[in-house]
Amino acid sequence: MTDPQDLVDKVLSELPAQLPDRRWFGGKDRPVTSVRAVRTTVLHDDPVLVHVVVEVVQPGRSAPYQLLVTDRVDDYDATGDAELTGLLLDLIADGAEVDGLVFAREPDVEVQKGLRGRPVGAEQSNTSLVFGSQHILKLFRKLTTGENPDLVLHRALARVGCEHIARPQGSITGELDGRTTTIGMLQQFQPDAVEGWAMATTSVRDLMTERDLHADEVGGDFAGEAQRLGHAVATVHADLERALGGQLADDDDIERTVRAMRARLDEVAEVVPALLPYAPALREAFDAARETEGGIAIQHIHGDLHLGQVLRTVHGWLLIDFEGEPGAPMAERTSLRSPLRDVAGMLRSFDYAAHQLLVGRPEDHQLAVRALEWARRNRAAFTEGYAEAASEAVGDPRRRGYLLRAFELDKAVYEVSYEYANRPEWLTVPLSSIARITGEGA
Repeated sequence: MTDPQDLVDKVLSELPAQLPDRRWFGGKDRPVTSVRAVRTTVLHDDPVLVHVVVEVVQPGRSAPYQLLVTDRVDDYDATGDAELTGLLLDLIADGAEVDGLVFAREPDVEVQKGLRGRPVGAEQSNTSLVFGSQHILKLFRKLTTGENPDLVLHRALARVGCEHIARPQGSITGELDGRTTTIGMLQQFQPDAVEGWAMATTSVRDLMTERDLHADEVGGDFAGEAQRLGHAVATVHADLERALGGQLADDDDIERTVRAMRARLDEVAEVVPALLPYAPALREAFDAARETEGGIAIQHIHGDLHLGQVLRTVHGWLLIDFEGEPGAPMAERTSLRSPLRDVAGMLRSFDYAAHQLLVGRPEDHQLAVRALEWARRNRAAFTEGYAEAASEAVGDPRRRGYLLRAFELDKAVYEVSYEYANRPEWLTVPLSSIARITGEGA
């Protein structure tokens, strides 16, 4: 039998070279200087299963990540071992505690033991394991000290009976920097669910195939689903306000928001010269957000909403992954913000879905027209659905045109930075959106 500490030492010696190839590692932009174990917990002796929290040190920063290691696979990553990951579910079902790691069920939830876990292949920043057709366990790879907002907001929404989430079923917590920290979250699995991005891009593909037809004439028209999705997002916002409260932004809140938008613009424009021609119009749009009439409601929101963060089931739309923007500081991710940020994020996602088939292809005017038509039709349907279910405090987003426009442009500036660094061929998508939005006005 392998000695667990020997196994951990071997893994640590190889991690600096291996981490850049791991999908969930968020530090691929800098070399790994060193990796050290912060906490090691032996969950099983034979076969060996060890939970390890490591500190990954890179030039100018360090961050904690969690690993599940075993000697039964070549890369030591136990998340691909169906038998071993099943032990995690059993520990949650039993409400066990192992050397400070606490495995707990949510109140009035039954967790079935003896199921094997299989990893979800599409995920990147975290690792999720599906058990049968009942449970899905998300392991937060990059750990954030304290309670993860994904668990906090899911619990709050479950308390008020929100119909547009997968019910939380359990959690794994441990201590990090002296604070109880979320390691994993167990939820009800939705075996029939289809990702919103897949549905939307299939609709676009149908339209491109029938290029002589308009978006409302194609069998795969998505507008009805977009409207239902808007209704679901507004309902979740209203439920979050009901569960956790909200308030009106004061002048200082608004000024900080505008300054943050302008600062992001200045930072990105320094790196991406193609953004410079739009900088004056962007600053004008951000400044106009100060002139929004009436109180601006702020509350807890999703924080990173797009078509990849929603699932369509036979019963309706579900929102998933309430962590917020992974690269943002935790203070920002847990702060009260305008729900219109989520609306703007989804509007940007409709633009991406509409234009993704055109990336890297020769210019085709007719297809470009069809893509823009699809985006406008579904953006309008989404905002219509949102207005139908919006809380009184938030109201119809279309009546907050300058503010919504500023949020959408700020998101597009972030996209310019991301695409420039990661997918240069996609840079035309946010840049063309910025040109169009600043040219059209609110």
